[in-house]
Amino acid sequence: MTKPSNPFLDMDFTKMMSEMDFTKMMSEMKLPGVDMTAVTAAQTKNVEAVIAANQRAIEGFQTLAQRQAQILQESMGELTQAMTALTSDTSPDVKAQKQMELAQEAMGKALSDMREIAEIMTESTNETFEVINKRVTESIDEARKILSKAS
Repeated sequence: MTKPSNPFLDMDFTKMMSEMDFTKMMSEMKLPGVDMTAVTAAQTKNVEAVIAANQRAIEGFQTLAQRQAQILQESMGELTQAMTALTSDTSPDVKAQKQMELAQEAMGKALSDMREIAEIMTESTNETFEVINKRVTESIDEARKILSKAS
């Protein structure tokens, strides 16, 4: 039995988009009083801004992943040291004291690491949105200029 095909699902939109020259199409469009070249240039800048924002987001995720891997590696080393310290031949009172110290250190480190990760995420998000916000402001100004010429 053959599977029914859906022409929309079978289309390669990437190929279709690359075969179309939107710049040429937009410049050939004729709207009275509208500079289609300026509209095309503005849209090109919009796409470039989205690409730049995505690049910043990817860089932020990479930084975050690298730092998380470092934290994990450090934690494993600290865990090994803690286990060594706890298995040494000492009295139960000394072991209990050592456990308390290790627990306090671990909690402080965990909070510090969480704060650092939150700062990395915040910085990355702010940089990404800064690119988009700047482009939105520029786009509004460009649209005003295009529309004022059309009137």
